[in-house]
Amino acid sequence: MKRCRSSVSLFFSGGGEGSLDRLLTSISSGLSPRKRTTSQCKSEPPLLRTSKRTIYTAGRPPWYNEHGTQSKEAFVIGLCGGSASGKTTVARKIIEALDVPWVVLLSMDSFYKVLTPEQQVTAASNDYNFDHPDAFDFGLLAHTLRKLKLGKSVKIPVYDFTTHGRQKDWKTVYGASVIIFEGIMAFADKELLQLLDMKIFVETDSDIRLVRRLQRDITERGRDIEGVIKQYNKFVKPAFEQYIEPTMRLADIVVPRGGGNMVAIDLIVQHVHSQLEERELSVRAALASAHQAQPLPQTLSVLESTPQVRGMHTIIRNKETSRDEFIFYSKRLMRLLIERALSFLPSESHIVQTPQGEDYEGRTFHGKRITGVSILRAGETMEPALRAVCKDVRIGKILIQTNQDTGEPELHYLRLPKDIGEDHVILMDCTVSTGAAAMMAVRVLLDHDVQEEKILLVSLLMAEMGVHSVAYAFPQVQIITTAVDKKVNDLFHIIPGIGNFGDRYFGTDAPPEWSDEEMDEPIVGQL
Repeated sequence: MKRCRSSVSLFFSGGGEGSLDRLLTSISSGLSPRKRTTSQCKSEPPLLRTSKRTIYTAGRPPWYNEHGTQSKEAFVIGLCGGSASGKTTVARKIIEALDVPWVVLLSMDSFYKVLTPEQQVTAASNDYNFDHPDAFDFGLLAHTLRKLKLGKSVKIPVYDFTTHGRQKDWKTVYGASVIIFEGIMAFADKELLQLLDMKIFVETDSDIRLVRRLQRDITERGRDIEGVIKQYNKFVKPAFEQYIEPTMRLADIVVPRGGGNMVAIDLIVQHVHSQLEERELSVRAALASAHQAQPLPQTLSVLESTPQVRGMHTIIRNKETSRDEFIFYSKRLMRLLIERALSFLPSESHIVQTPQGEDYEGRTFHGKRITGVSILRAGETMEPALRAVCKDVRIGKILIQTNQDTGEPELHYLRLPKDIGEDHVILMDCTVSTGAAAMMAVRVLLDHDVQEEKILLVSLLMAEMGVHSVAYAFPQVQIITTAVDKKVNDLFHIIPGIGNFGDRYFGTDAPPEWSDEEMDEPIVGQL
């Protein structure tokens, strides 16, 4: 989440009203026309561009253990300081220096309360106190930060400073190794303080803060100089002295001079890195050695091995099969697989009248919606089969890749339909070897409030290891496949297997050390 604000490199100290008037004249002469502003900018790719490099905030490593439960919380940094003290600048400097994936910047400005019509009139005359604790929705803020720290998907309000209200569409934020929470009242609420792992106070000279606030409020929020000065003297300065400055004693680190203090920022970054190293997980190795001697779970359903099914497997497993035939017979199997999966969806009795005027008691789907989610790239090939039997089905996508250095799965991209938590979800992947990618995808769905018992994992081919991994971690997920192979080799290839499904289907060449899972080209996705 990015805050839309600009800064100004004008400094002054003391001098009374005369010097202030001269300063205001120089500021007003360079102001741009009044424009609309909100607490967040338009959606942008999850990356941070700096003067030296571009940092891609993608590739989220596992945030759960082999049991499928979250085993590490996000590390939360609280940034407090007076209005226009440079909190967002410090936050961006920390993000740049951290250079770690999946960092979320949460601004307190998004959580101003919606003003009543009477309060809006007061605000229009600059007589409403936006710098008082009562101006913020601390209940929603604490709830949001707690869910985000627990790895859940959250919706962030978008506050419009010109209308003093929230926009209709909220921004969805999901997934964080580090959360940087900044605001003038970041340390004012006891519940919020308990969620912070590190507390930083940004200390900036009051004259500098005033000049920055003038520049911001006039150019970005459409206010006039007199109104800004009136609001500063009546509310901002007294609030800082009464509510904000006293919380400096709660800080673990005080950063003088804001974003220009690289010594302090380097110390902060070193501490955060040490905390993240302590929280690193190794999921794939644990899956390879866990619960593999157990019988196949009851939640597994394997398509009956009829001569037709066996014959299609013979064709697609044959390394000499042409690409056209591979695609044709894979699609046939996919259609059978999807039809089988639909039989596990809840249904209820439904009576209709036939053209002959007679009643017929049949069945109909008992649920709100069916949504398909494909694990890219190979899982996307199953979407046509689902669309062919489920009219108007909604489709989501998740990209998970293997980190070539750590061997761990990483989440790179997801796009899920709105309100997916209310749906029955068919999760599609063509092959599942260790189950690491499937587990991550299920965890993503759970984090978006999809109920575990409403998830169906469908795959053309699975290894016993992958079946055990998913069933052990998520015992209520129904698993449907056309075949289960017994072994996975040291390179995590299914044995005897089918080869790299995506490369055979799309006609691309697999790299020398390919795996049956997560072999797509890296991309960065907007969440």
